[in-house]
Amino acid sequence: MNKKILVVDDDAEIRHVLHVYLRNEGYAVLEAADGLQALEVMNREQVQLIILDVMLPNLDGIQACMKIREASNIPIIMLSAKGEDMQKILGLSSGADDYVTKPFNPMELIARIKAQLRRQDASAQQEGHASKIVLDDLIVDRGRHMVAVSGREIALTPTEFSILLLLASHQGHVFSTDKIYQAVWKDPSLYYSENTVMAHIRNIREKIEADPKRPQYIKTVWGVGYKIEK
Repeated sequence: MNKKILVVDDDAEIRHVLHVYLRNEGYAVLEAADGLQALEVMNREQVQLIILDVMLPNLDGIQACMKIREASNIPIIMLSAKGEDMQKILGLSSGADDYVTKPFNPMELIARIKAQLRRQDASAQQEGHASKIVLDDLIVDRGRHMVAVSGREIALTPTEFSILLLLASHQGHVFSTDKIYQAVWKDPSLYYSENTVMAHIRNIREKIEADPKRPQYIKTVWGVGYKIEK
């Protein structure tokens, strides 16, 4: 069965262009013109990925993303004409997995979609092959795709989980932001953004660290990258 992708944008021309490109790649495409319509589609359809514009009528993309995250951890790629770093951080902090600035190259977006779906498939294949990584009070359960701190389950996006799993699986190894991007996004660094990786690291720390400014788990090696060291 073809994977379903929901395109949410109030610009009918952008929806049409993306529909054509995605259909040509073999995906089934659903459309919504605003955040409320997107939530309605999510309630009746099983969607594998969402392309979500930030600036939407009725319910904007940030609010819609947070609503979707209450019930689902499917990959979400944000679209926005605003390329400023703070807008990207806001989008990623709301639960998005990736961020593409308008105007965009459709083939770049297709590449990012494929990377997100590959990671989603890899996570599904790991189900039933439970392997826990325990670091003091932090548990990363690969098989259940679950993270807990001091017995409390923590909700991470698919991208956040993949970054944490990468670092926890290679304790003591320092990963640059570029290496994290290549390992998690499964892409060459053509579309690499240091700020995107840093925003995800910041989000993870906010969720798992008692004091994100003095992290116990994810350490910064200044000028090099990040690591987890037991």
